[in-house]
Amino acid sequence: MTAAVGAPSSAPVPSSPAAAPVPVRSNVGLAGEHFAAASFYLLIGSIGLIWIAPELSIGAYPSPRVAGITHLFTLGWLTTTIFGALYQLLPVALGAPIRSIRLGHAEFWTFAPGAGLFAAGVATSNTMLHHVGIALVSIGVILGVGNVAATLPRAKHRDVTWGAIALAIFFLASTLTLGVVLLHNIHTGFLASARIIVLATHLHVALVGWALIMMVGVSHRLLPMFLLSHGGITHWTKRALCLLPAGVTLLAAGLATRTTWLEWLAVAVLEGGVACFIWQVRCFYVSRVRRKTDVGMHFAGTALTFLAVSALLGSLVLALGVSHPRIATIYVAVGLLGGIVMFVVGFFYKIVPLLAWTVRFKDRMGKGTAPTVAQMFSARVAHVQLALMTLAVTLLSVGIATASLHVTRCGAVLFAVGVVLFLSQIARVTLGGTA
Repeated sequence: MTAAVGAPSSAPVPSSPAAAPVPVRSNVGLAGEHFAAASFYLLIGSIGLIWIAPELSIGAYPSPRVAGITHLFTLGWLTTTIFGALYQLLPVALGAPIRSIRLGHAEFWTFAPGAGLFAAGVATSNTMLHHVGIALVSIGVILGVGNVAATLPRAKHRDVTWGAIALAIFFLASTLTLGVVLLHNIHTGFLASARIIVLATHLHVALVGWALIMMVGVSHRLLPMFLLSHGGITHWTKRALCLLPAGVTLLAAGLATRTTWLEWLAVAVLEGGVACFIWQVRCFYVSRVRRKTDVGMHFAGTALTFLAVSALLGSLVLALGVSHPRIATIYVAVGLLGGIVMFVVGFFYKIVPLLAWTVRFKDRMGKGTAPTVAQMFSARVAHVQLALMTLAVTLLSVGIATASLHVTRCGAVLFAVGVVLFLSQIARVTLGGTA
């Protein structure tokens, strides 16, 4: 979920840098430090999956170790990436230079270390790390949300992407509030049996309200450029952005009041929102000019398949309730790892090479002495990574469903291997290597 670094909103992302426009007001350093930290957390999170395989195999999703590793993916990988992406997207796509670059760096140096400390504190039940981590994360989120919120009113283009960003940062603030409540409950137990309800609300506000809504809005701007899609139907994004926030709100209300019909209505609305998003992506794909798609878009397509499976599992989770925790664990694992994480990986393959090319080779544009963007990493290695991560999520699901520690651990190991391959590609791109 990264921003189109070089191209204006109306121009396609070129297959060769010779055709790439020069970035305008590009906050390369600010975005780069976020992407580097996010990549580190992706690696640590993937290693952590192997560590928590025993808990995953029995469906112990509320356990501290599972919660800690989950936060490495949600805070460390996804949220850090999103913040970095926004610092690139806002100036280029919305015509709104970020309100304060200094505030962006301050957000990074509080949020990035705070995410790691908080995840470690949750995983190890260390009170000091809890408090230091959540304090830094809270400061970082407040600075980041405030910076973006102060930037949005200055935007020249207030389209669905603008609306999605505004909605998403609201849900991020809500996620932080619920997280603080859950952390306080660890020390006081005041939520009692309501802890699972608050945890479920926190999870859906974070993954759907923050991450997925941001994915929908940013994809609306970037996918037509990535796919060279022109003249396709675009109104499904707006429908998705109406249904997803409504669904999260209804679910929170249904869980809080324990109203069954409201919970089922929320699930139906959420599944409708996911369906609208997937259909919008299909419309972009069908109307594309370039018939051949690259590996980044293959990742996105695979991720959307996992997202659809997770959405369908949501109904099953609601029907079975807390008596089947393994189904709930699969629901989260497929949606988070297979859906959201892999989708963001696909966008990394589109944006980071272009960003690195722009920094390293822009002075040689059109002279024929620089590699193309596609030559900065190995498509073959990327396809191997895609196969490994797809198999990994599948094995994780099978292992959890059958309570097989061996299968679950195999899936976790394969996911970690896929991440290592991915980071080797990003390192090659960053260092200026070619395939």
